[in-house]
Amino acid sequence: MKTVVNLTQQSIVEEIESVLNTYPSHPYQQAFAIPNLRQELITFVLNRIPSFYSVMSDEQIPLTEAEQRSLAYYKLSRKPLEQQLHLQNLIHQGICLIVQEKSDWINHHVCETVEPACEPSHWFG
Repeated sequence: MKTVVNLTQQSIVEEIESVLNTYPSHPYQQAFAIPNLRQELITFVLNRIPSFYSVMSDEQIPLTEAEQRSLAYYKLSRKPLEQQLHLQNLIHQGICLIVQEKSDWINHHVCETVEPACEPSHWFG
């Protein structure tokens, strides 16, 4: 039996994780930890870059190994730095667009955590 593997998606997911780590936890990392928003960001990026697919037989290579090789394949193309910068730029655009479009929903669903030492005291009334 043969399986079609999207070699691009795993690379995108890993790059999204890397880019999101440069953003503050609130609201960005918390918002994109929500599966629906994360998938929307993945879809935004996937729709704007070419995808690479491979057909593999089940006994040929385990799927997880194929996914690991996909990142290497993506980065070993003709202009890896240019591709990575383009991908990062698309991720930043997607983050900004989704946060703008869904700001009310994000504010409602993502609560900012306040440390007790930083919260104003209600003791004085």
